[in-house]
Amino acid sequence: MSAPAVPPATEPFYGAHQGGIITPAQKHTCFAAFDLVTASRSEVIALLQSWTIAAERLSRGQPAVAAADTQGPAADSGDVLELPPARLTITVGFGSGLFNQDGKDRFGLAAQRPAALVDMPAFPGDQLVAQWSGGDLSVQAGADDAQVAFHAVRLLAHLGEGTAQLRWVQNGFVADFGPNATVRNLMGFKDGTGNPAVADARLMDAHVWVGPEGPAWMQGGSYVLARRSRIALEHWDRMAVAFQEQTFGRQKRSGAPLGKKLETDPPDFDAMDADGNPLIPENAHVRLAHHLNNDGARILRRSYNYNNGANPVAERWPPWHQGLEYDAGLLFVCYQKDPRGGFIKIFTQMAKFDMMNQFVTNLSSSLFACPRGVQPGEYLGQHLFKPV
Repeated sequence: MSAPAVPPATEPFYGAHQGGIITPAQKHTCFAAFDLVTASRSEVIALLQSWTIAAERLSRGQPAVAAADTQGPAADSGDVLELPPARLTITVGFGSGLFNQDGKDRFGLAAQRPAALVDMPAFPGDQLVAQWSGGDLSVQAGADDAQVAFHAVRLLAHLGEGTAQLRWVQNGFVADFGPNATVRNLMGFKDGTGNPAVADARLMDAHVWVGPEGPAWMQGGSYVLARRSRIALEHWDRMAVAFQEQTFGRQKRSGAPLGKKLETDPPDFDAMDADGNPLIPENAHVRLAHHLNNDGARILRRSYNYNNGANPVAERWPPWHQGLEYDAGLLFVCYQKDPRGGFIKIFTQMAKFDMMNQFVTNLSSSLFACPRGVQPGEYLGQHLFKPV
């Protein structure tokens, strides 16, 4: 069976890798995690089969289900009927609970859990909220239209009723800064400057795609980490720009490393200022995150801003301030070949020393194994459930 032709404003669904990983980032995302509420392996397979069919159709701008029974509940909510697919991609991942939960091998998959799908360590400063973390399955929908992205998650949740229930959902957005431009986060700085080039297959094989070191069903896949990081914007906005630049180790307007002119210039971590101090502070974000200072460890960031409105705050100490604070920040998303040598290695020292920690609180953390892509006639995860 051959893959159908790809119409305009679409991203291909079939391929060696799932879409939404090295796809040029869309303007909106809807990232959701699900808990499996079934004990049946066959029901999980049926769910993944239905999700595969629906995801492929949605990526072409078609209703999730081909036939509609007008006498029963609608198979598709219809809220995007006149909208183009807006480059929709749907990326599915498997959490640790798919393989074992509370010491139980729920679906006969425990022996196939990848060693890289670890239980995330506790990092200093984390204030994780259990109901915003984890999950047995993940779905990240990316699209250039917010309603299209949400629609995709909504439809897959509908198809999963009785088998999988929503655990948490987070929407995200980035502004359109133009072709090949680096997006800015809510702190006003460019986000993702140090990403490995997705067009470089060698770098992708080295840092993003799972190779022969992983189980056969994961080869060609990647591990995605999602963390919801609230930023104290009220505090940040009172800081002098010079201090903000010291925090990041980059210039705010250009994105260039301190002491350089262009965003793409490599940082000089040996450069000193007139007083003999490091031009890029020892605890600047770029110094602690850079692969040169982490034994070459690299990840592919695909982060989004989020804005969930505001929460009331009441201080119990002078001056007894009461008011609202933004519930906004960064939906940090990154893909990597192995989180042990990727995010965990990089963030271990960042969690202890990064100047940015005084403004950022990590509220959730979730790790999923995203299997290889699918070919026509296959379903997502088929090589895990039915090794071939």
